[in-house]
Amino acid sequence: MASNYKSIIENGYNLAKSLKDQGKLATYIPELANVDPSMFGVHMTKIDGTDFGIGNYKEKFSIQSIAKVLSLTLAIKTIGEKIWNRIDVEPSGTKFDSLLLLESYKGIPRNPFINSGAIVICDILITHLDNAPKDFLSFVRNLSDLPTLTYSDKIADSEKATGYRNVALCNFIKSFGNIKNDPAEVLDFYFDMCSLEMNCQQLSYTFSFLANGGRKLSNGEKIITNSQSKRINALMLTCGFYDESGEFAFKVGLPGKSGVGGGIVALYPHNYSIAVWSPKLNPNGNSFRGMKLLEEVTTHSEMSIF
Repeated sequence: MASNYKSIIENGYNLAKSLKDQGKLATYIPELANVDPSMFGVHMTKIDGTDFGIGNYKEKFSIQSIAKVLSLTLAIKTIGEKIWNRIDVEPSGTKFDSLLLLESYKGIPRNPFINSGAIVICDILITHLDNAPKDFLSFVRNLSDLPTLTYSDKIADSEKATGYRNVALCNFIKSFGNIKNDPAEVLDFYFDMCSLEMNCQQLSYTFSFLANGGRKLSNGEKIITNSQSKRINALMLTCGFYDESGEFAFKVGLPGKSGVGGGIVALYPHNYSIAVWSPKLNPNGNSFRGMKLLEEVTTHSEMSIF
């Protein structure tokens, strides 16, 4: 990136922070309604090892659907291309918890990042791993270099108590034969996965392997192949923001993934990964300030994939 990337991030941060405080907290998960709505942080990890953060970038938050990229990575690492027999790779154009297209496509989710797709990924991991929740956690601990990272029981329990649509999705997919395990076990794992908490610094570092051809920055460990990394990045670009994915590609021009906790991770292959957090969401369920900040950064740095 241009040598003045720090000032570009600072300027983007200050501009996004000065905007009228738009958006709403994700109150349908009770625990997320308790978050301080004024929180705002951003952190960039460059693949040359340098990094930079501003604002509340060391405050932990619930990464929610951002974890779907990590479960997809582990599924691809575990069984390879066979996962595409059970999940498609198309943008959905509908809400992240929509049941509509599952009927049309006979229980095959449109992509791995909508809830139905991530639930099928959880089912695949349960089938192919000895202990999916434990093995997934070990995988993310290794990626993040956070040996004490753990699931948040408080957040997972809050989601389990109110996640009726996800229960419906899982059972509906099961009726088509695309869930092989007990739906209750699959959903428990899904809610645990979404309950992980990190800060922007930890998150941008965790995702840096996708900016680095599938290899960890700290020791060069090969997590997935360069080709697999490219495919995950392609899916993040086309499907990472639900029915706002086209808008994000148009305005920001980077592969990325959002979560209803207000986090967004985006990356520029062979250059950097960046994580931003602001808990107030726009009508599409993506961080209002986070989207604005990333648009500013890529516009003024002229460093996007387009």
